[in-house]
Amino acid sequence: MSNITLRQLRYFEAVARLSHFGQAAEACAVSQPALSVQIKELEETIGAKLFERGARQVRLTGMGEEFAGRVQQILRSVDELGDLARAGRDRLVGRLRIGVIPTIAPYLLPGVVEGLAREHPDIDLRLRETITPRLIEELKEGALDIAIVALPISEPAFTEVPLFDEEFVLVRPTRDADQPVPGPDRLRQMRLLLLEEGHCFRDQALSFCAINRAAPRELLDGSSLSTLVQMVGAGIGVTLIPEMAVGVETRSAQVAVAHFPDPAPRRQIGMIWRRSNPMTKQLEQVASAVQQAAAGLGLMDQA
Repeated sequence: MSNITLRQLRYFEAVARLSHFGQAAEACAVSQPALSVQIKELEETIGAKLFERGARQVRLTGMGEEFAGRVQQILRSVDELGDLARAGRDRLVGRLRIGVIPTIAPYLLPGVVEGLAREHPDIDLRLRETITPRLIEELKEGALDIAIVALPISEPAFTEVPLFDEEFVLVRPTRDADQPVPGPDRLRQMRLLLLEEGHCFRDQALSFCAINRAAPRELLDGSSLSTLVQMVGAGIGVTLIPEMAVGVETRSAQVAVAHFPDPAPRRQIGMIWRRSNPMTKQLEQVASAVQQAAAGLGLMDQA
């Protein structure tokens, strides 16, 4: 086993996580043949096949399943050693893996990335956009360093840092711009367009309208806020979007935006990271960059 390398373990972890050699090679920034060679050498060293290779999908063998758990522990420990070394520095340097939910990423990330690159030129940012449950899982596994999400998460293993609050706004067809803003009772009677299952923003919208998640209802689910806004522009219904998304998502749609009277629906945006991460001081600098980006969008005055 002395010939096993960390590179091989990272390549193995990527294939195991993505179930695809091509996507794993892209994630590791290497060619697929180079990754495949390393996986083959790893299997030869171990003396067992780790993957079942199909035409369209790659699956872990029984040995691969057992091996994957050990590999995650090893890579997490190696990453924590690196974090411990970086924790002694005042500035952020090296790799920083940030996860962000889809209802934040397109609107806040550009300002965050710009601010971090300006203040920390030696940082190597790796960005991941996906829904909250996956971010939580990847943060626990050590695949991410921090995540920008809607709070609360209420995971004992994580540190939660609230950053700012943000209102939801109503998006409706332009022809309805002069109509009174509907309250939760009226919204329950309207065709309310929502993000598909798995998005926390969907749950927050349902909560504001006091709609039972399990109750059957006429709706059209969308995979993105952009899709929802365009459907509203086509006259299909109404939707809610976070205020940070207004400038991007409504500029090319025939829609009207309205604010709800108090108590308006809102969410709290914050950062989470593992309590065991020794880089708390440096991660707080990332939190500051997020707040500065939010201020640039006019959101911090709502905190």
